[in-house]
Order: sequence, then C-alpha cells, then structure tokens
Amino acid sequence: MERTFVMVKPDGVQRGLVGEIIARFERRGYKLVGLKMFTMPREVAETHYAEHRGKPFFEGLVRYITSGPVVAMVWEGKNVIAAAREMMGATDPQKALPGTIRGTYGIDVGRNVVHGSDSPASAAREIDIFFKADELLNYERPLDRWIYE
Repeated sequence: MERTFVMVKPDGVQRGLVGEIIARFERRGYKLVGLKMFTMPREVAETHYAEHRGKPFFEGLVRYITSGPVVAMVWEGKNVIAAAREMMGATDPQKALPGTIRGTYGIDVGRNVVHGSDSPASAAREIDIFFKADELLNYERPLDRWIYE
C-alpha cells in the first residue's frame, strides 16, 4: 500500500476543518497511520518548502505556515497520493472543482486549507520531515476486506 503526507494548514485548523478533512479521507476508505498537531518551527518550514527558497513568495509562505498550529497526517491506501490530490482540488481554490476540499472551503491561494504530497518522492520526503519511523503505525482493519479486492 502507498502512503502520503497531508497537512491541514493554519487556516484550516483555525476554521475548525480538521475533523471534516479527516472524515473525508476515512469515508473514502483510506487508513490514518500517523497524526500530530503542532506549531511548525521555522527550520522545519524552511526544509519543507526548500524547493521554493529564493522565490519572491518564500518568506511569506514560511511566515504563514509557522503562524499557528497545523495537523500533519500520513494516510495509507491504494493510489492514495493521486486520490488525495484529487480530493484536495487545485492549489488555487478559485480553480478547484466544487466538492473538493479547496473548492468547498478555500477562496484564496494563500489560504487554501490543506497541503498534500504530489508524488511518491515528495510523499517519502515529507513523511520523513514530519514523522519518525516509530510514529507511524502498521495495523490491520477488518474493514479493508470491504474496500479492497
């Protein structure tokens, strides 16, 4: 099974959307294997957004993501990386389809509620940034026989 990283950003936490976002993934059938809430230290934010270092929006992005609590999660399941991206919708909420997380709850690209890994490589990298190996669970769910063939 594949794993991906999903984070509810400070705007999503402040707006009380954490439970709704978790519920969407659970209802879809994905398994939560890691969860933590914290205020991100600047060094971690700079590591997470390293690909954007040097771009005009980098400082604002780091300042925003460290401005309040976030909820970091690891989800597991078949094709979960692509499915999570689809569930979240386009990065710009104005372009996100209705019914997606960003299409439902977002208005501005700078306050788009949620982040998710965009590839297996970024999922592995982001999971390693936010979770130690012993913080991720491996467990069986009887429900899985009703989700997967």
